Amino acid sequence: MPLNENDPRVKRTRQLMIQSFMELLLEKKNIYSISVQDIAARATVNRTTFYAHFEDKFAFLECWMRDKFQRKLKEELPSSPLSNMSSLRTLILSVFDFLARTREYMKAEEDRKFEPLFEIAMQKELYQLLFEWLNKESETAVPQKMVEATSLVVSWGIFGSALQWSRNPENRTMEEMVQDLLVVVAASLAPIFSESN
Repeated sequence: MPLNENDPRVKRTRQLMIQSFMELLLEKKNIYSISVQDIAARATVNRTTFYAHFEDKFAFLECWMRDKFQRKLKEELPSSPLSNMSSLRTLILSVFDFLARTREYMKAEEDRKFEPLFEIAMQKELYQLLFEWLNKESETAVPQKMVEATSLVVSWGIFGSALQWSRNPENRTMEEMVQDLLVVVAASLAPIFSESN
């Protein structure tokens, strides 16, 4: 039977496993070397409990990355929707910063195999955030398909640019990249905001 993800006990157990994983990472283990058994033992749950929450280690890692990314965005962003260039800039800067810090977890060559999983998880979160924000901003004046398409293009534009930069940060400063991207993203969002006014 599937777990109710809104159940406080389920949330607490997942958070306990995520916290245990973070502790193991801080002990200088790389992601690849941390097993399901290590996570379960540190969280004082059995493997059956782990597998009741997650299909496998990959599902756990996707959840961990989404959780970390959500927390970063909540910490950095204003509670209101994208209402001005300042909040848009903060969003872009947060994505760049998060990707740069995520690279620090990729200590071992074996950890690189998790990069695509993490990248997909982050892009999905960014898309969801933009979609919710643009839905609130546009109200009913803009067709839903336009909001979806804009959210998709902008989320991939921000994420793809940040990803590319994080692979070669010595080529340009984060500030330069964010400033240039801000102009492009603002232009991409203009049709949504002009339609809703």
